[in-house]
Amino acid sequence: MSDKFSPIGIKKLFNIVLENQKQGHIFGIPSELFFKPAQTDRFAMTRHGNKLESPIGVAAGPHSQMAQNIISAWLCGARYLELKTIQTLDELDVSKPCIDMQDEGYNCEWSQELKIHESFDEYLNAWIMIHVLKHKLTHDVSSTGMMFNMSVGYNMEGILKPNVQWFFEKMKNCKAEKDQKVEELAEIYPMIREIKIPDCISDNITLSTMHGCPPEEIEKIGLYLIREKKINTTIKLNPTLLGAEKLRKILNTTLGFKTNVPDLAFEHDLKYPDALKIIASLDKAAKENNVFFGIKLTNTLESVNIKNVFPENEKMMYMSGRALHPVSINLAKKLRTELGNSIDISFSAGADCFNISDVLSCDLRPITVCSDILKPGGYGRLFQYLEILNKEMEMLDCNSIETLALKKAGISQFDEAVLKNTTNYASVVLENSAFHKNPFFEPNIKTKTKLNAFDCIHAPCVDTCPTNQDIPDYLFHTANKDFDKAFETILLKNPFPNVLGMACDHLCQTKCTRTNYDSSILIREVKRFISETAGNSDLPKSTTNNGLQAAIIGGGPSGLSCAYYLKLAGFEVNVYETKDIPGGMISDAIPSFRLSEKSIRKDIDRIVSLGVK
Repeated sequence: MSDKFSPIGIKKLFNIVLENQKQGHIFGIPSELFFKPAQTDRFAMTRHGNKLESPIGVAAGPHSQMAQNIISAWLCGARYLELKTIQTLDELDVSKPCIDMQDEGYNCEWSQELKIHESFDEYLNAWIMIHVLKHKLTHDVSSTGMMFNMSVGYNMEGILKPNVQWFFEKMKNCKAEKDQKVEELAEIYPMIREIKIPDCISDNITLSTMHGCPPEEIEKIGLYLIREKKINTTIKLNPTLLGAEKLRKILNTTLGFKTNVPDLAFEHDLKYPDALKIIASLDKAAKENNVFFGIKLTNTLESVNIKNVFPENEKMMYMSGRALHPVSINLAKKLRTELGNSIDISFSAGADCFNISDVLSCDLRPITVCSDILKPGGYGRLFQYLEILNKEMEMLDCNSIETLALKKAGISQFDEAVLKNTTNYASVVLENSAFHKNPFFEPNIKTKTKLNAFDCIHAPCVDTCPTNQDIPDYLFHTANKDFDKAFETILLKNPFPNVLGMACDHLCQTKCTRTNYDSSILIREVKRFISETAGNSDLPKSTTNNGLQAAIIGGGPSGLSCAYYLKLAGFEVNVYETKDIPGGMISDAIPSFRLSEKSIRKDIDRIVSLGVK
């Protein structure tokens, strides 16, 4: 076993894709989640003169390093693909584990784990494969519709090294390597020779500097990229530009996060006045050299490592995700107030399907995500971004992102609308409970149950369970290896033990008294074990017949639960369902990686076996 990446050749990669397609997925992503752009899409935008079929993408990170990850992101709707940051030091010993995504995100290490020539090869493989898939999936091939964005770091000396310079040249013109790979794939997919695949993989870049990089170094690199390389350049800024007082007030006081941002982070990061000078300097240079210049909000937030997840030698960790969102939006407000809409601002800080419309109305685009797609659902979550955005734009009768900004602001001048939206959202986001620290993840066994003299013998996990299952009882029977009795106890209040053994959000575990000692009992996993071990027993049986009949409309979880208990009570039960199979949302909404069809069938068959029709 190894934690090292193992790149594979493009021919093998394509064979995997072809084999996956026969099974209705690619890299585990079901075809239903593939984004298929249409001329009627309201959210398309233009970047550096090129059309982007969607305004979203992925930020440079662990999910944009390998070809299969980049392809997966594209399949689900990402069209601005910020490639993993490369640096001249490409043989690093990366700390593991390095990422924690339970709630807000933290990482202690985000460095590339491939050598530069391997990174280029992965990016080229992805570039070719996306064009092939665009053709194979019958998308519009008149334009690329997407963009690869280079990301480099971390200082001027490193950028001038031969391996980084080689990377620049190959990303600018990959013809020799591309043609060779095209011929390899032509043996499998002859039509590839008809597909127009540009020789230039990328003519744009995002500069990612280390925390603490001096302002003169940032400006020097930016000017080099603009003047010498003539590359469309974006500079990623740090959230510390908001200032210590304002940032800590938002993060720690208003939102309630315990993240400790040390004085050092503000001392060695770029200061706001210096940032304004750099922006003005680089904007002027870009105009003189006829290339693009913009800024990106924001980088991760440096903080003290208080996580027991990361190695002890890592003194700092870097925050991302939802906790960073209000901070970065308020920094956007500060910059918009200072600069107006004269500087292009792209965004990456806690964006998700629920706030994408608000962020776009502030003209912060394209939007790239990282933390959100490192959570369950992965790249498939991107599909929901576009689905929700399209519905909102349709509801507001917007045919473009520009119109969305105008409609949200209720005024007709675009720059004024953007400033108004940004100012409003910067206030609204601070009041949104979705961005406040939720004690859900804190060890706290208190519940809303009234405290009485004998509360010490009452299990708080039972009150937290929506069905008030007798959790201590079935844990007791399980501990005594009486699995049939445990299963019988579960079925008293839960007719779907197999389903909930896999898909329950197990809030009971947040109130397990065992957390006072170490960590909670894995209650859901015990239920799953019992369901799989004793779930083939004949329990329960309906022994009474009360002579009454009941008709239930809808064979979803509620209808089937109702049928189950009515049948046990002696009713003759008929369930009416419009679909061919029962199950409702259990079958339709829960993805297969969370819940197997076999588990669903076992629970439904048990209900039917009672005599429910």
